[in-house]
Amino acid sequence: MFSSSLAAETGAMRPGLISGRYPERGDQEPGLIDRSFSALQGTLARISIDRQSSLQKIAAAINREEEALIELDQEQLHQLSIQLRRDFRSQGLTDQLCIQSFALIRELATRTLQQRHYDVQLMGGWVMLQGQLAEMETGEGKTLAATLAAATAALAGIPVHVITVNEYLVKRDAEAMGPLYRALGLSVGAVTHDMPPEQCRAGYACDITYCSNKQVAFDYLRDRLLLGNDRSQLQLQLESAYTNNNRLGQFMLRGLCFAIVDEADSVLIDEARTPLILTRNIDSSAEHIVYRQALELARQLERNSDFFIDTVNRAIQLSLAGQQKLENLTTGHDGTLSSARQREELVGQGLHALHLLEKDRDYLVDENKVLIVDANTGRVLADRSWERGLHQMVEEKESCPLTDAREQLGRLTYQRFFRRYLRLGGMTGTAREVSAELWSIYSLRVQRIPLHRASQREKITTQIHPQAEDKWSAVIAAVQKVHDLGRPVLIGTGSVAESEYLSQKLTVTKISHRVLNARQDQEEAEIVSLAGRYGQITVATNMAGRGTDIPLGDGVAALGGLHVISTCRNEAKRIDRQLFGRCARQGDPGSYQAILSLDDDLLQQNSKNFMAKTLNRYAGGRYPFHQQVNLSIIRGAQKKTEKRHCEARRNLLQQDRQISRTLAFSGNLE
Repeated sequence: MFSSSLAAETGAMRPGLISGRYPERGDQEPGLIDRSFSALQGTLARISIDRQSSLQKIAAAINREEEALIELDQEQLHQLSIQLRRDFRSQGLTDQLCIQSFALIRELATRTLQQRHYDVQLMGGWVMLQGQLAEMETGEGKTLAATLAAATAALAGIPVHVITVNEYLVKRDAEAMGPLYRALGLSVGAVTHDMPPEQCRAGYACDITYCSNKQVAFDYLRDRLLLGNDRSQLQLQLESAYTNNNRLGQFMLRGLCFAIVDEADSVLIDEARTPLILTRNIDSSAEHIVYRQALELARQLERNSDFFIDTVNRAIQLSLAGQQKLENLTTGHDGTLSSARQREELVGQGLHALHLLEKDRDYLVDENKVLIVDANTGRVLADRSWERGLHQMVEEKESCPLTDAREQLGRLTYQRFFRRYLRLGGMTGTAREVSAELWSIYSLRVQRIPLHRASQREKITTQIHPQAEDKWSAVIAAVQKVHDLGRPVLIGTGSVAESEYLSQKLTVTKISHRVLNARQDQEEAEIVSLAGRYGQITVATNMAGRGTDIPLGDGVAALGGLHVISTCRNEAKRIDRQLFGRCARQGDPGSYQAILSLDDDLLQQNSKNFMAKTLNRYAGGRYPFHQQVNLSIIRGAQKKTEKRHCEARRNLLQQDRQISRTLAFSGNLE
């Protein structure tokens, strides 16, 4: 079993005299030796992610404890929950009390939700309660497993945030799991961006709060602005005791006590390359004129003579000839464009808007608004905008009204935010590839949870074609072959544009289907829930099914289950696994296949000339050796992208530390 060291820490995770009225972990600046040791520990942590003997003992102990509860009536279970609260308050989160709590939660879930936790879900919940990350395959019931850790911590008086990737899941999970929490005498809230501040405070005041990662981080930033530089816990205690107008009543959160992060790799890794910036609109009509002028100047520059594009790093470099041309074009200008540095920076943003950002890949245009698309999930990032005039230049490029610029009020990275929780747990289906980084950044150890039923997922041989048109023809053929059997098919594409292009080809071929991309994000749950029915064909971007199961329709399992086709390699192997994990859940049959082409963006952007020649040489090769060579080069391109993104996250963290030191020196801590 795990040690009972949590018992001594329980009091420190509750708002109160011990931890203060707004408890959180302070920023700790690790030295070089500490960072090196942490990196080594992260590497070693990958070796132990499959150690499950302790978890199996815990599950057996919970099963024994549950036997005594089956015959109890509802009132007796209610009294037991009250007694558990008292015991947690006096003894803390000891192993024995947590085992009793898990058994009680399981029994009440059976009665209120008609869902009984599997043993593997008990293991997953235990891992989360210990402040670790449970890697559970798609369809293994992570949402239900999280109730064990959340409810146990809440019974001990610890405020719990269950953090997920979008607001649909926030509302769905809070509503679906609510009866279980209420049966335990616990309150549950859901916080979304459209709520007024009073409702948000009420949601965070509940024992268990469901919220999105973006919402809770920005609400925390608002609290930090309210707190200002006077962050003394003693001062907050005095304010609450002696003044009516105290800051505690204005805070959104009650502190950062315990968080359980759903889809943790997406939140803690994929979204950690971009800082969170709290802003407000400012009148920028004068800047709009400059942005339009800069974009017009960018249109007059010629590629490979006035500027060069680094496709690997997605960067643009002006040449000396380009700089001189800009100087000539702006002769007589005054103001911003008369400065060489500002002129070149603004025109560089214009070139970025024109040549690096593509409509229906990086952004959508909807009702004359430019909406950024998250490359990792395929979802629209509501209220998100690019900085330093880039967003306005994209709006001008697409003939949309220019929005006002935004003034920065506060800035925070996910790395710093989540490390401030006193205890951090999580769950996801894909974490082993980034287990070292999760440990070195968040001190979050990954523990793989065994499957409830043995997997029947079948891998079909990967196809690699010379050109995109060959690939799409092969995809149509593969879809038709599986569709003739009545099996449902889920096709993953790399962008909105690709999903719509494939949809057109399917329509021409008279194959009925549904499309799921950022344009249909409001219909996501419905489309995904139907994707496993007889004969159903679904074309989707990476948003497919994150957090939503694909149940098989009647008779589909006997036909072979869901078939998944990937039409591109994603920027990380984990994301490929997320798509393939949509089939063959909970022991169901299913199969998956990748159908690729050698002119995919990922490959072209990350392959050097000699690699491109090798790919062309073996394109369409008949022998397995040819395919293996191409697969190795494709995987190499994927690894290069993963490494680059890892470096971007590390650089952002280092930059954040530097900013923190600078602000601390000036007397501002955020």
